Amino acid sequence: MLATLGEKTITDISNIGQFGRFLWQNAGACLRSSWNHRTYPLIWAQMHIIGVRSVPVIMITGAFVGMTLAIQAYDQLAGMGLEERLGVLINISVVKELGPVLAAVMLAGRVGGALTAELGTMNVTEQIDAVRSMGTDPIWYLVAPRVLACVLLTPFLIIYADLLGILGGYFVGVIQLEINNRAYWDFSASGVGLWDVAVGVVKGIFFGGAIAVISCYKGFTCREGAQGVGQACTEAFVASFISILALDFALAVMFKAIYNTFWPFKSLVG
Repeated sequence: MLATLGEKTITDISNIGQFGRFLWQNAGACLRSSWNHRTYPLIWAQMHIIGVRSVPVIMITGAFVGMTLAIQAYDQLAGMGLEERLGVLINISVVKELGPVLAAVMLAGRVGGALTAELGTMNVTEQIDAVRSMGTDPIWYLVAPRVLACVLLTPFLIIYADLLGILGGYFVGVIQLEINNRAYWDFSASGVGLWDVAVGVVKGIFFGGAIAVISCYKGFTCREGAQGVGQACTEAFVASFISILALDFALAVMFKAIYNTFWPFKSLVG
């Protein structure tokens, strides 16, 4: 039992070290790619795959999140005579937490799985070794464009999710539940500020980087065979999902500390 535990501990430490090395190499490759115009076509191609094709899924997710929040919260607010403040609850929840997190989870399922499967297949069929034998760094050629595309486009996808979440909440709250239109938007404007929107958008940079790096690493290190690629896709999604939740908590604590430092009076009033 102790031998098994020790062996697993050593394996986990080794995996963490390999991931740290992969992350460091990827950071250097991303810096080189951002200044090398030869990689721009690769980045644009990944932007189309990762960003443009994900827009419909992200918009649908955001819309249903806003509508579900409106349905669930209306009865509680109406019981206290605060139904006109429904917009504040929906919009602040969507732009700061639910929009970024759920959009990132959808990207982890759609984009992360595709990246892992693509690179995993290339690893199994020795295409990555072929790229390396040609004198090209596979991390620079294969990983960096995908990571940069995810980092650059995830914040924009979160904006789409926020917009549709706000419109979905408006549709249910004002049109279906007949809340006063002007009061709905006035309370929303007073309760949701530029800082709240910026927090959710900045989270997207970290979420996109985590999804891309974890997915590419799992693809590079997957075992041979179809079963190995499938298991790598599953592990990539689980690891991405956990990292999204952990990053969301850490960033929420950090942004709250920053806000309380620079605007202490507003935080006390809130």
